[in-house]
Amino acid sequence: MLPALVLTLAVTLYRVCYAFAGAPADWANFSPVAAILLCSAAYLSRKALVLAALGPLVVGDLLLNAHYHAPLIDTGMFSRYFCFGLIIFLGFALRKEHKYKLFSMFASATVGSCLFFLVTNTATWFSSPDYSKSLEGWWQALTVGLPGYPPTLFFFRNTFLSDLFFTALFLTTQAASAEWLARRLRRALSGYASPTVTRAIHDYGNSGTSRRRRD
Repeated sequence: MLPALVLTLAVTLYRVCYAFAGAPADWANFSPVAAILLCSAAYLSRKALVLAALGPLVVGDLLLNAHYHAPLIDTGMFSRYFCFGLIIFLGFALRKEHKYKLFSMFASATVGSCLFFLVTNTATWFSSPDYSKSLEGWWQALTVGLPGYPPTLFFFRNTFLSDLFFTALFLTTQAASAEWLARRLRRALSGYASPTVTRAIHDYGNSGTSRRRRD
């Protein structure tokens, strides 16, 4: 729980710093939010999910809207939060997955990237008067976007890469935390635990690594 919370607070700070740095165009949509929600739903309790992921997400959005002088709750938030709900559902579906957990996490991150791209850009096409309400206008919203802005596919690329990167970062943090805890337990019990108990703790600490290799 603690490593996940620290990581989540760090990436929330990253979102705010990105905005105050002028939101460099090359990093647009390179966001940790979807990956943190997916991994938190897959690994943490529901209470921890709210504290470590949903809470910082809402606070970060409110701070960013205030920074950009936008309404605290804007219409674009509905499509984004709908996608975040779908991503959380994907994470919940992976809670009991063990044999192929690593592969499933990255596959779900990829699915989440595609869902976010399709849903949010379709919502933008539907609500924006700058797009014609036709198949051609919808295709424009999904590919080249509006004149004067980077192509929409550029934002999808950043979304996809950031989802994979931050998913890998979360999983690495969780694995390192589990290994550190197992070592602490072995060290604490090595002085008075029976050989059977010590060996069981050692096997538990190595089980995560062996499962990751099989995955």
